[in-house]
Amino acid sequence: MSDYVAISNSLPLYLIVGVVLLFIALVSVYFMVRSYKAGIRIGMDKAVLRKAIISSASFTVLPSVSILLGVAALSGSLGVPAAWLRLSVIGNLQYEATVASIAAESMGKTLDSAVLNMDDLVTILLVMTVGIIWGCVFSILFLKPYSKKIRITKRSDGKKGFADWAMTAMFIGLCSAFLGSYVGRLAVYGELIPILTAIISAAVMLLFQYLIEKRGMKGLESFSLAASMLVGMASAAILSLFIGA
Repeated sequence: MSDYVAISNSLPLYLIVGVVLLFIALVSVYFMVRSYKAGIRIGMDKAVLRKAIISSASFTVLPSVSILLGVAALSGSLGVPAAWLRLSVIGNLQYEATVASIAAESMGKTLDSAVLNMDDLVTILLVMTVGIIWGCVFSILFLKPYSKKIRITKRSDGKKGFADWAMTAMFIGLCSAFLGSYVGRLAVYGELIPILTAIISAAVMLLFQYLIEKRGMKGLESFSLAASMLVGMASAAILSLFIGA
């Protein structure tokens, strides 16, 4: 085992991450208890509150499958503690993996534990943190006045506003960037697996969307992301046996 792998998965890092996540868990429990007491205080039935807690917990556990897959995907290069922390607080696999890869490439390396050292790990985690922290900062400073403005300027004709179109445009841009990189790797290096994996994963997601929207199978919403990731990862492994990298 290399020094990088040993240190990035060392006990001190596990303890540091454990303390951070324990604090977050305690804060969550604190607000859950406060919310429960507030419901009792305004006259809500305890049975209704318990049902809400149970249903919320079940719908939280199911989507966490995709988070667990994300931890597994990132732990090979960043170590389990770093991946566990990054995907347990804020952020998601798409952001974390993309930014980590960009940071590694900017240092002339790949996101591979065989070529990374601890300085690289610190740099990658710093870039990931600085990139994601602004949502929290701007929410603290500007969310309250922005929410008031949104309530005041909400469209009454039911049409989409600027924020809806902006989010759609950003999502399309993100997907286009990924697809562009896959097409580029195909054109330059002849690598088929990335783009085939993306196509298969997208097909699985489209199937779930069809079942959810057209067939009314709303319960599948919690499984769509995890299923598309699992099928994509499995297809990449199978394709590599026949096509190679």
